[in-house]
Amino acid sequence: MALAAPVFCDTSVLVAGLIEMGDASTPAEVILDAIASRRVRQPLTAWHCILEFYSVATRLPGSLRLDPQLAGQLVREEILRRFEVCDLPPDERRAFVDTVVHERVAGGRVYDAHIAEAARLAGARLVVTDNRRHFVALLRHGIRVLTAAEFAEELDAQPSRREAH
Repeated sequence: MALAAPVFCDTSVLVAGLIEMGDASTPAEVILDAIASRRVRQPLTAWHCILEFYSVATRLPGSLRLDPQLAGQLVREEILRRFEVCDLPPDERRAFVDTVVHERVAGGRVYDAHIAEAARLAGARLVVTDNRRHFVALLRHGIRVLTAAEFAEELDAQPSRREAH
């Protein structure tokens, strides 16, 4: 059975799912496999997450670091090909700035606030991230926020197409 609700994947899912990091990568790999097999039909991510994936992937320590050529290939073939990429529409940017100022968002937290708002405006019903506390504001909009391990567990609990028939 395919999950049709829009599911937004944060950078942490993209990095762990596309770069082998041992056991820590397993939940994100399950999620990306479900996206590739279309068990998750409406995957979303933000342009900012793609840029952050590329940045992280090309500056990881030692043997984990990807060459820019390979990181670009993963962006093109695994992310851009499978995900709908969202961003803040130009007419929403002023309201976003007003909101972060009003909520006293400071420093690097503005990036997660930006990603969360892009996910909300794109219609995400679920955000998957390993930085859950940075996205809890989405709960007030009825958007679930799960870690990669929690969402992978939910996916494993769903019957596959073969089991459903």
